[in-house]
Amino acid sequence: MDVKPSQRAASVKTSPTLAVAAEAAALARAGREILNLAAGQPDFATPAHVKAAAIAALDADFTKYTEVDGTPELKAAILRKFARDNGLHFKPENLLVSCGGKHSLYNLMQALLNEDDEVLIPAPYWVSYPDMARLAGADPVIIRTKFKQHFKITPEQLRGALGPRSRLLILNSPGNPSGAVYSHRELEALGAVLLEFPEVIVVSDDIFEHVRWNGDDFVNILNAVPRLHERTVIVNGVSKAYGMAGWRIGYAAGPAPLIAAMKRIQSQSTSNPTSIAQVAACAALDGDQAFLGERNEEYRRRHDFVLRELALIRGVDVHPAEGSFFVFPDMRGVIDRRGDIDDDVALAELLLEQAGIAVVPGAAFGTPDCLRLSLAAPMDVLREALARMRKLLA
Repeated sequence: MDVKPSQRAASVKTSPTLAVAAEAAALARAGREILNLAAGQPDFATPAHVKAAAIAALDADFTKYTEVDGTPELKAAILRKFARDNGLHFKPENLLVSCGGKHSLYNLMQALLNEDDEVLIPAPYWVSYPDMARLAGADPVIIRTKFKQHFKITPEQLRGALGPRSRLLILNSPGNPSGAVYSHRELEALGAVLLEFPEVIVVSDDIFEHVRWNGDDFVNILNAVPRLHERTVIVNGVSKAYGMAGWRIGYAAGPAPLIAAMKRIQSQSTSNPTSIAQVAACAALDGDQAFLGERNEEYRRRHDFVLRELALIRGVDVHPAEGSFFVFPDMRGVIDRRGDIDDDVALAELLLEQAGIAVVPGAAFGTPDCLRLSLAAPMDVLREALARMRKLLA
């Protein structure tokens, strides 16, 4: 019997970042020494007090189902986090805890979007946004940005992309893969445009909120434009800042009717997030936050080193990142002066095959000619990787 996947499944691409990771892992199993600069998760360990909380939960047999939308304890910790870190105040009915930030975004799109709705996605974008929109029956509308505008959309671009079918705008700051951060003034300007289009919901993907080193206070669209409160969903989680990618805890805060619809979606898919991971997330959010600054200093050190090394390769242009743990150099000058490659995908393959360096091509993020290099690797790995890259691309 020839079993064919649904048209929905056939329309979805494999995550390019996961594909690169899988290829690198296969080469490593075959005996190659692969330096992984494709990782999308911190190399830092989960803090000891967070692990201890999970162990205590196991010992107490906290291993049964919980409330679909998260335990009251975790929701209370998230409410405290929003008040403490963001000056935002929600009620429990405004919160949904899910199995990671990706799950929160998926729930949102399934609960909000209808056939032929449009989702506005600035590029470069996190790889899953467009396919999540397609899975909900909507059409992704990509707003292209350029290197010279630091990969951030302008109010004029936003206005030009908005139309009668526009239903959702995704803003991600600090951005994956660019590391770009929208300022308060830039968000105010975008918000002024959005206020003219009352049918458009805004999702602020704040997953890298605490991975920043630009010295400014974190700000999202809701901080900048409070009048968007009833039209904004904030998505966040513990994976990036707290070294908890595998624990799978994310959360969304937004208008109660939309959160309730997302909860219904979740109740028929995963039900509750893992009980033990929820206890660990409580410990992460309520515990000492001092280590976040220490980790950011290490990311800054790695970032500055990588930028210095990239500057020594002829044809590379790169903006300093302000957050996330990625740098996103424009490699067009390198590609143009070589006769053996035509684009960023071929360049990424060249680096993997000839230098043993795993990176993700910019095409995966809707921005060809670039590469995403992860800073989530120890300095000795970064030193060796950049030395190999300089030698190959000299």
